[in-house]
Amino acid sequence: MAGLELRNDQRQVQTLSPRLQHAVRLLQMSSLDFAAIVRSKLGENPFLEDEEGPDPLTAVAGVDESVSGPTVDDGGDAVSLEPQGDDRDLWQADHASGLRREDGDMSAMDMMAVETTLAVHLHGQLNVLPLTPRDLVLARGIVESLDDDGYLRTPLEELVGIIPIDPAATVDELQVALRMVQSLEPAGVAARSVAECLQLQLQAIECAEQRGLANRIVTDHLQALAAKDVNALAHKLGEDHAKVKAACDRIRRLDPRPGWRFGAANIAYVIPDVVVRKRRNQWTVQLNPAVVPRVRLNRVYADLFQRHRKPAENSEMAGHLEDARWTLRNVEQRFSTILDVATAIVKRQRHFLDYGPMAMKPLLLREIAEECGIHESTVSRVTNNKYMATPSGVFELKYFFSRAIVSANGSACSGTAIRGLIKDIIEAEDAANPLSDADIRRQLVSQGLMVARRTVTKYRQMLKIEAVERRRVR
Repeated sequence: MAGLELRNDQRQVQTLSPRLQHAVRLLQMSSLDFAAIVRSKLGENPFLEDEEGPDPLTAVAGVDESVSGPTVDDGGDAVSLEPQGDDRDLWQADHASGLRREDGDMSAMDMMAVETTLAVHLHGQLNVLPLTPRDLVLARGIVESLDDDGYLRTPLEELVGIIPIDPAATVDELQVALRMVQSLEPAGVAARSVAECLQLQLQAIECAEQRGLANRIVTDHLQALAAKDVNALAHKLGEDHAKVKAACDRIRRLDPRPGWRFGAANIAYVIPDVVVRKRRNQWTVQLNPAVVPRVRLNRVYADLFQRHRKPAENSEMAGHLEDARWTLRNVEQRFSTILDVATAIVKRQRHFLDYGPMAMKPLLLREIAEECGIHESTVSRVTNNKYMATPSGVFELKYFFSRAIVSANGSACSGTAIRGLIKDIIEAEDAANPLSDADIRRQLVSQGLMVARRTVTKYRQMLKIEAVERRRVR
């Protein structure tokens, strides 16, 4: 019978602490989810504070953001469009029959009201103006560049190369087109800043004295208006307190987001984490300031606590201070890693930015990990739910990674380039006699790309292109 034995072994085992595991989960989150976590920390931790001041959009609009902008009353008599008397049943019958399909069924979608978007509303007004064809094209280009708030965020210099017109538009022509769009309803549309948006709406103030005072406030003291410090504002302007208060109240009844009156509000947009621009023939990468939480350590509270703390007491406050410092380090490390990885990707895929998907190179996570000096799994987490804004569009960081497909001459080609080639082949096909996946494969093979038919099918489905029978035009 073997005897019992005690033995002491020493081994090195890599383990993740709970805090490190939490940091890994935060790194994998999207920027919106990460911002929500940071906002919750701001509400829980007294040692953290927001670097941002009051939002001018929110402060100017007032406390209740759910209230829409001012409505326009044309002063005309109300006209009822509802049929009266015996015509009601006939109108309802005709209306229902007009929505009925050939098979006799009527979809619930047919009964839904169509929402008018801001662009459609503005285009309708441009259609009735006496504009030349060139002026109309420029004005439409301005309208299509507006965001959902109704603002023009794109500089006019960049619109020069975007609007398809020959000869190319000049900045002076775009300035004229911008003034034309800004004269449309709703008032304040196509503004390039909050101050300009409010200035465009000040013409509705009938009192000339109040309109002039409101213009001075909006032009030179918008931050004081947002802070709602009427006393300081009256002192700076040298005006009576009551007049300044009345002007501020009138400004707050204006609509700083005129575009919100149109279109659907519940639309989920992808917010890019990094922005890529070309400057002096070099591609540069920078973080998107909109996704970086503006949070900092409250030095006053931290210094007071460190000065008066006792070793045996205030353990909970000490935990809050440590958690605040860890949160700040996590924010800095997260976005520093995202920027490093995005810069490495742009360095490897600069030909894609210059020439499009056909120039995409094969790229593995391991290559970026070696260049950035981090683990391959970290690169995988960084590229998950992170997006890059380029002149060609917004792409997920994972879009730039693909395995190499060896061609007949031994050169490597990425899957993205092959998808782009498949898209070009399908776009050039005869609509009456479209190409099957086997036909597309044969064309790729003739160009030296050894691709299986099932791979062509997979790439076609990724491009959201229908099968051959559904593409056939009869």
